[in-house]
Amino acid sequence: MSRLHLARFKVDTQIPLGHPLCGGWIAPAAAITEPLYAQGVVLLGEEAPIVLCAVDWCGINNDAFRVWTEKLAQAAHTTPERVAVHCVHQHNAPFADLAAEARIARQKGLSSSLDVRWFEQVVQRVAETIREALGQTEKVTHIGLGQAPVEKVASNRRVIGPDGKIRWWRGSSCRDAEARAQPEGLIDPLLKSVQFWNDDRLLAVLHYYACHPMSYYGDGLVTSDFVGLAREARTKETETPHLYFTGCAGDIAAGKYNDGDKPNRFLLARRIYEAMRIAEQKAERVPLGNATWKTQPIRLPSLTSPTDEELERTLADEKANRAVRARAAMQLSFRARRDRPIVLSCLRLGEAVRIVHLPGEPFVEFQLHAQKCSPQRFVAVAGYGDGGPWYIPTASAYAEGGYEPSASFVSPEAEKPLREALRVLLAD
Repeated sequence: MSRLHLARFKVDTQIPLGHPLCGGWIAPAAAITEPLYAQGVVLLGEEAPIVLCAVDWCGINNDAFRVWTEKLAQAAHTTPERVAVHCVHQHNAPFADLAAEARIARQKGLSSSLDVRWFEQVVQRVAETIREALGQTEKVTHIGLGQAPVEKVASNRRVIGPDGKIRWWRGSSCRDAEARAQPEGLIDPLLKSVQFWNDDRLLAVLHYYACHPMSYYGDGLVTSDFVGLAREARTKETETPHLYFTGCAGDIAAGKYNDGDKPNRFLLARRIYEAMRIAEQKAERVPLGNATWKTQPIRLPSLTSPTDEELERTLADEKANRAVRARAAMQLSFRARRDRPIVLSCLRLGEAVRIVHLPGEPFVEFQLHAQKCSPQRFVAVAGYGDGGPWYIPTASAYAEGGYEPSASFVSPEAEKPLREALRVLLAD
């Protein structure tokens, strides 16, 4: 049996009032409804340490993501490629892109997307907490694997009409009764849970589910939303840390089951909570086996239109919409990293478990593809790692139209290398 120890960490990122939310495209932070946490585990075994971290932020892109992985790697005495940082992707939360913010700061009449000093302080506090946690590790003897369907939460945002184009679109909330009446569409209905045990002591639980984690947003009330409510309820009830990772939810949201009324946040939270509870209750405890880490660098081809020059003009246009200008800055930030690949990773726990870590907002098809690459195993997928690419749709989605392809920074050709990278990561 592999020798594995686990350290746990949890940090309130303490977003200051007045800070931009979702990159400054919605109302800034006016009040804190729930804390936004950065929390995770460090696995110490026969290989170099592995860090898994879930952050209650909207996105961490490009150089900002590099800073997170480098600082956490230093704290854990490992390398950045062995650090998986993932945003849960709530929208009433910060959005960090350092290179984009530097471009924004040079413009007239364009408000900030990020307090860089605060960002650096948060990362430093997380790193310091990891250093302290390494002095309190516990032995891992077994893992527990469970899954349960989530009832009436996820639905595909994109409903295709007879002409092969988007006919209805359902976001995190949807007040169009006709759109809500359409079928769920393609989703992954299962929430998956991975437990770490020291004999009869439960050390931590990691949950994975593919759905945009918002019930409503834009009101300036900082919140971890329904997934955070469910996660913290389980943490309090079991007195054990629970982490939540959003899967490939680029085209998945709660719109079919959520008309945006405020009580729905608690209804959705209850449904996630029940799936967590059942998955944990039904979990099968299995021997740990070897804990190994595999990486696969990948370059996702960027869109060629608009050109860099056109994006620069949009960014400088004082008459343009603030969100459009800031988006241009983030697209330029992604293009500037052409020579630095995105690193995908896979945590292997013995023969039974594969946990895959992906960038951006991938469509659910990539999560289902990962499961098909290793059908005999328990495969969990975390999206929303390096957010540089923004949406990662399937190639066919560009012809179908709709919001996601229009907001993506990668071309339709990105599907093929991503599918191939998943195949390589999950190969025996």
